[in-house]
Amino acid sequence: MMPKRQLALLTAISLILGGCATPPPVAEGSTQGNYRHTEHYLNWLIDKEMSENDITGISIALVDDQRIVWQQGFGHADLEMGIPATPETVYRAGSIAKVFTAAAAMQLAEQGRLAIDRPLVEALPEFSIKTRFTNAGPVTPRNVMTHHSGLPSNFLKGMYVRDPDSYETVIEGLHEQYLTFPPDYVFSYSNVGMALLGATVQRISGEPFDRYMERNFFQPLGMTSSSFVSRAITKAYDSHQEIEVFSLRDMPAANLLSNVIDLSQFLKMQFADGRRGERQVLSPASLREMVRVQNARFPLTFQQYVGLGWMLSGIEVPGGGPVASHGGSLPDSHSMMAILPEHKLGVVVLSNSATAHASVTRIAGEALRQMLEAKTGIRQEPEKVVRAPEREPTPEELRLFDGHFDTLVGLAKVSTSEGSIDAEAVGHQFRLVPHEDGLFSLKYKLFGLLPVRVGAFDDIRLSVARVDGRQIIVGRIGNESLMFGEKLKPTTIPESFLQSIGHYEIIDKIDGPAPNHIVLKEDDGLLVGEVRFPEKPELLLRIGFHPVSDSEAVTAGLGSGRGDTLRLFSQDNEERLGFSGYQLRKKTN
Repeated sequence: MMPKRQLALLTAISLILGGCATPPPVAEGSTQGNYRHTEHYLNWLIDKEMSENDITGISIALVDDQRIVWQQGFGHADLEMGIPATPETVYRAGSIAKVFTAAAAMQLAEQGRLAIDRPLVEALPEFSIKTRFTNAGPVTPRNVMTHHSGLPSNFLKGMYVRDPDSYETVIEGLHEQYLTFPPDYVFSYSNVGMALLGATVQRISGEPFDRYMERNFFQPLGMTSSSFVSRAITKAYDSHQEIEVFSLRDMPAANLLSNVIDLSQFLKMQFADGRRGERQVLSPASLREMVRVQNARFPLTFQQYVGLGWMLSGIEVPGGGPVASHGGSLPDSHSMMAILPEHKLGVVVLSNSATAHASVTRIAGEALRQMLEAKTGIRQEPEKVVRAPEREPTPEELRLFDGHFDTLVGLAKVSTSEGSIDAEAVGHQFRLVPHEDGLFSLKYKLFGLLPVRVGAFDDIRLSVARVDGRQIIVGRIGNESLMFGEKLKPTTIPESFLQSIGHYEIIDKIDGPAPNHIVLKEDDGLLVGEVRFPEKPELLLRIGFHPVSDSEAVTAGLGSGRGDTLRLFSQDNEERLGFSGYQLRKKTN
């Protein structure tokens, strides 16, 4: 549901006082093609990650071309019944589903039944959405698959509940919504887009989406334990306590059930140029296009590359060529599938634990690095982080950073009045420290007072860039750059919105997790929304709004979850707010 970099940063904050991990054991020499050390290393690493992060169950499989060279389960699939996790254990694979939905679209494109560069509405006539970008290009299947469609990230009403409606209901829900950005402008991860793509597959094929995937992928690939289901329910845990599992309405985006053995069959097909036995499931050209960078020339890319369905940034394997991956991050469970296409190496990691989000990515990355070294001899030396000396901020930097910033973890209020760059975000306080190389590091302010280094932030470096009239904060994690945030320009708040400031409640009944704190307020000239959830009371999520009329404002910033419209309207003799399908009324007490 959530982009992995955003989730990783939220995780880092929630585990803010954690220390650095002990360095892994040094690899011993082994013969080329022998994965024995890889297996030993990953046994050690997985045990360590499970212990440090209270993970209940994990399964993993390693693929070298047409072989599963190792598969193993760790911990428990069902802790109460004492059932161990195995390679056969079925998990919620989450957004790994998006790779399959994109593959289905490419399969139809090969048959001449879907033109991925034509407007989506031609293939799905019932789709419509409002727009403020009159001169922009259309929403197409291609920019849906690259998350550059400009569609909202989510349609929140009915999205994550106990008993979801059919995913096709999102089509009607979008009729009164707006595009959040012009298509082909900025990466904005969209579950909505993948739901529409699944509906397109269903409409063109003339059969239900889940049946199409079963007949055209799961059966031909021998994926006997995989399915797309409206209620993707399995056991899930948070710190070894069983938790209630909810379903995502948008089935083609995230409701895939599978195990590591089945997902390995998909990787084998990838490495066999789309063949499985006598069946050509996808053409070699389609597979190459899916792992080709699609957004290199866009101005707001910042090396956050994406293919069709696959992500092409986020995991680094020196000497391994491009890494294609996709994670699945749901509130209750997490997964990762990643490949080195040039070397025909792949890994699948699935977990049933809410605390596994950072671990599945770390395990998958280490698995690919160890496998590459075992297969090719390309050494994977530990990267040395070199810090330039710290320095005091310049007057220009103090001016530049003072104000509100939209970031990957929500609204940050930055103050430089004391001669330092201090930020408050998600209910915590931080300090940006300039270095002599022009980059900035991040420190946590212990008890809101003492800036200290923490291991979770050691690899993060920030810098400032101006693109398209916007002041962008660029984040660097290792050798990867991504858009970390944007400084928000002051705007005039209409009187109608000032009169609407206060505490709110959602009118509609929510059959799932719901916020218990919703506030609309003014903060130094910025219209701000604040939300807390009872499941994570320590995290205060804040978002800025830019009014675009007396009755509409949009969530400020760039990227996922931004550009959504907040509406003022009257109904039943009361003033209400409308947001992503929900209606909210002001509390009277």
